[in-house]
Amino acid sequence: MLFTDLGLSEPILRAIAEEGYTSPTPIQAKSIPAVLKGGDLLAAAQTGTGKTAGFTLPILQRLSTTPKAGGKRVLRVLILTPTRELAAQVQESVVTYGKYTGLKSTVIFGGVGANPQIKAIAGGLDILVATPGRLLDLMSQNCVSLNDIEILVLDEADRMLDMGFLRDIKKILAALPKKRQNLLFSATFSTEIKQLADGLLNSPELIEVARSNSTNEAIAQLIHPVDRTKKHPLLAHLIQTNDWKQVLVFTRTKHGANKLVTQLEKDGITSMAIHGNKSQSARTKALADFKAGKLTALVATDIAARGIDIDQLPHVVNYDLPNVSEDYVHRIGRTGRAGSNGVAVSLVCVDEHQMLRDIEKLIKQKLPQEVIAGFEPDPNAVAQPIQLRSQQHHQSRKPRPSGASGGGAPAKKAPAKRSSPPKRSFNR
Repeated sequence: MLFTDLGLSEPILRAIAEEGYTSPTPIQAKSIPAVLKGGDLLAAAQTGTGKTAGFTLPILQRLSTTPKAGGKRVLRVLILTPTRELAAQVQESVVTYGKYTGLKSTVIFGGVGANPQIKAIAGGLDILVATPGRLLDLMSQNCVSLNDIEILVLDEADRMLDMGFLRDIKKILAALPKKRQNLLFSATFSTEIKQLADGLLNSPELIEVARSNSTNEAIAQLIHPVDRTKKHPLLAHLIQTNDWKQVLVFTRTKHGANKLVTQLEKDGITSMAIHGNKSQSARTKALADFKAGKLTALVATDIAARGIDIDQLPHVVNYDLPNVSEDYVHRIGRTGRAGSNGVAVSLVCVDEHQMLRDIEKLIKQKLPQEVIAGFEPDPNAVAQPIQLRSQQHHQSRKPRPSGASGGGAPAKKAPAKRSSPPKRSFNR
């Protein structure tokens, strides 16, 4: 199947072609026609399979071919995302593929000044991409009206629930017109997602392109048993001996991320951390430098990394296993995207054996283990309780204040132009 088979207009197809794309991914092939029909949609697909384009392309199509009566520009589409990084990437997708449609959009999120965002909204918009906290802030100041919303998108809905945004989402829903199209996209169909869908969606079309909580077969997964005190030396050893050029490393806590960056830098491995305590400018620089290949390692916590979308990222390392098993699927989904191969390595100490069992139960497979010579774990080591700190996302599931906004900043860059577009599918 080609994008030309999906009923998209010439301006949108031209923008897609300029980016070098010809064929939709499975989630796109199914969701684009569904969204164009105008009904509600509940869609689940593995991270990195192209959910963003699965809704941005048909939304651009609907708005550009069905102008508002009277010709006045009003806000017709609201896209909610859990993190700033993801919001920025959704907006980039809207801008890239809507550049010939004449539609206007902007993105709003916390951590930066609100005045430019307020000015952009006041200038007139068709599409608003937002994190819940900043949107509620601006709604409370009467800076944004949702009275004319025709389409609502909840992107990465499972992560929004994990981050405690349910109360914020309900406040936003109460301000929307009752008659609208609702699109709910999620990496998994958890019980909580199904409950949210039951209360939000009206006879939705259901799309699932991968088994729930399954992992991408293009990702080679490997466990390295190691003592907790040897994790850092082992990581440095793996990076240096294998000559890894780009590694996304997950830690359990913000403090752990900062500490690991300091250790890796002493080893001569260029690295930076990205998490909620980092300033907006630091997060922007870290993500931009990593994407540009200036950093070997980007060390991240789960919340900060959810929106990271890097083409052909070769390696993901779980320095610490996640406390929530589902996060393992999300983490390793950063690699092996859109048909490319990836490697996901987990450094597992005795404290994490139960976590590993829970993950293997979730994904319904036993993960291969390899002990690295020189880093053999002590067979007599005793497990210690893992400190579950308040800075972790799974402990922040209590309702957040309306001003809270997770995530980080966009890495601004112009879409690459290709004179002779290769035939491939894409994962945005």
